[in-house]
Amino acid sequence: MSADRRKPVMVIGLGRFGSAVAGTLERMGHEVLGIDVDPEHVREHKDILTQVVEADSTEISTLRQLGGADFETAVVAIGTNLEASLLTVLALVDMGLPNIWAKANTDRHGRILERTGAHHVVFPEKTMGERVAHIVNERLLDFIAFDGEFAIARLKVPKPIAGLSLIGSECRKRFDVTVVGVKRAGEDFIHAVADTIVFADDELVVSGRIRDIERFSAI
Repeated sequence: MSADRRKPVMVIGLGRFGSAVAGTLERMGHEVLGIDVDPEHVREHKDILTQVVEADSTEISTLRQLGGADFETAVVAIGTNLEASLLTVLALVDMGLPNIWAKANTDRHGRILERTGAHHVVFPEKTMGERVAHIVNERLLDFIAFDGEFAIARLKVPKPIAGLSLIGSECRKRFDVTVVGVKRAGEDFIHAVADTIVFADDELVVSGRIRDIERFSAI
């Protein structure tokens, strides 16, 4: 998220996704106002977040009373209640918030959120599902997709390039992937340069198109 570190963030919906977002923002130094209709969720976060309130976020008057209009960034993490999700986004739009993030469970939900006025729509379950699918094949150790067809991945050094320098392996020329980092057992990741030699037990961090990363990992 591009929320300004110096400004507070409002997180609405403190289920698993919202709780993770809110807690991470707090650890990053943001002040976080958490809002949820479930009193149990509110109790769970009272010692974690800057402020947490039990309230109905679908009512614009309630959000105004909580100072919602003073925020620039809000995260609507309501996933299961479609009506509450949409009405909350609509209330935030009506208040003029310039940076509204919203969680969607389905493509249809996401399209409606966009039309309602959400500036950014995220699909955490879909994203995690894709990530797990790429890791399950056992060639990739970690995988993060972005922009649809591009990704950053962590993988074991493919056997054909073990013992070669990166320039000698011609990873970029032959496979259209860029090796950006190398990890050796017991050492920190190092930034990869052309004359970096990679060994069989190393791990690589590579970037490129998803199909090219998969092809590279399979050589």
